[in-house]
Amino acid sequence: MKQHIKDFINEDIEFQDILKDIITNNTVKQMKNFKQHYETTCFDHCYTAAYYCYLICKKYNLDYKSATRAAMLHDLFLYDWRVRQPGRKGLHAFTHGKVACDNACKLFDLNEKEKDMIIKHMWPVTLELPKSFEGLILTFVDKYCAISESVEIFKSRLFMKKTFRYAYIILSLIVIRF
Repeated sequence: MKQHIKDFINEDIEFQDILKDIITNNTVKQMKNFKQHYETTCFDHCYTAAYYCYLICKKYNLDYKSATRAAMLHDLFLYDWRVRQPGRKGLHAFTHGKVACDNACKLFDLNEKEKDMIIKHMWPVTLELPKSFEGLILTFVDKYCAISESVEIFKSRLFMKKTFRYAYIILSLIVIRF
């Protein structure tokens, strides 16, 4: 997670209060042990998504508390999704919303909107559309976070290689010249 985002999140008392019981839960803390997108942990991915959902839903007078909680729990699966899990039927992209919801329901008292948001956050990969605007917001925030986390890694890896670094410098000089 980028430092400037962490700073904003840590200073937002209301956001912290909404998630207090969730982020202090030992099972939820285990999400820090699993990578979600490259170097981003599952916990950090969900925490960032929760903050964006909180901001967007609050701005538009939607149920920002449910959106924040559901976003923090939307990927509460405790396994490396890149490795086939014994007994798991179906591909991770199609099944983890239900797994996350089942895990979250064992730990927290979720309302129907939160459950729906968690289960359906992978739309349009999964065919069922979320029932609420908050659910759609989580769906798009999740995709935005995943793309952002992936692009950061691609950029850092690209510029680590000398050939690409020199090509980038040359291309920059050509663009500047014109």
